[in-house]
Amino acid sequence: MVKGITILGLLALFLSCKSDKDISDHELGLVYNVLRDLDIENYEIYSMNLDGSNQRNITDLYNVEWTYYTYENTLYFVSDRDACKRCFYLYKSDFNGENVQKIFDLQLADSWMSSRNDGKELIVKPKLFNESTFYILDNNGNIIHRLDTGLPFAADPLFVNDGKQVVFRGGKTVNKNMDGFNEELYIIDVDGKNLKQLTQYPEEETQASKYGYKAGAPRLHPTENYVTYQSIQNGKYSLYAVSLDGSKHWKLTDNTQNEGWHDWSPDGKWLAIELFDNEQSQFHIGLMNWETKELKILTDDTFKYQQAPNFIYKTKK
Repeated sequence: MVKGITILGLLALFLSCKSDKDISDHELGLVYNVLRDLDIENYEIYSMNLDGSNQRNITDLYNVEWTYYTYENTLYFVSDRDACKRCFYLYKSDFNGENVQKIFDLQLADSWMSSRNDGKELIVKPKLFNESTFYILDNNGNIIHRLDTGLPFAADPLFVNDGKQVVFRGGKTVNKNMDGFNEELYIIDVDGKNLKQLTQYPEEETQASKYGYKAGAPRLHPTENYVTYQSIQNGKYSLYAVSLDGSKHWKLTDNTQNEGWHDWSPDGKWLAIELFDNEQSQFHIGLMNWETKELKILTDDTFKYQQAPNFIYKTKK
């Protein structure tokens, strides 16, 4: 009897340890961009726990490194290491900044990206004379498809509807320096057909400067299947949402701070947001419980610019 209890006890202990390990393996963290040194334009990628602890510089080079996408435990980032200033190439690593690998030998534009097919295919914006083109890459960095949007400008591509369509930020001139840019979100089939405008910036709004976002980089809510984006309206930047057919538009949040780049946790329960004041003198990373709407600021004032949060699994899922 004693022996049986001992075996059962050991089995329970084993299962308990295994369960704790599984939870740890699936634990989420955040990665985000930090301007460490303005004088030399040194941008780094930092990681931290969801409670804001253990903030660490995981790139630690005197270059420009920006992350705009993660998939499970993989961090994707653009960097001008071993290249000319602001000549960006695509790299990947893990939550700790280890196992760094260059993915693509073609120069990329400064743009968000996304993936489909269980992370096996990425959609990116290459640095080309034609500003309206996206590339779809396989895991080895090979170009498997070229998507021409038909607009003079296109950036920040986001796969939706199981990778059959792409939502992106589009403009009617090649850049914001030209009159008539008219930035909005669009949706298009991956074969380049059925281009449709999703958002419509209010005509009465006048706050958006030439470089202000009327419709910022789109993010997909993982369970409710709508797209969120930042937009300067009613005197401040806020997060807004639009359904994938464009039939419904609404203001997403009611935070008093300005809200910018953001990301949803894989289960849709958490929303990480870049927050800043009207003068843009201090940027923070905040974490919102989507059910309770409770918002917690995770960063301190050590750095002025702390931006573009992305959720990432700390270890292999």
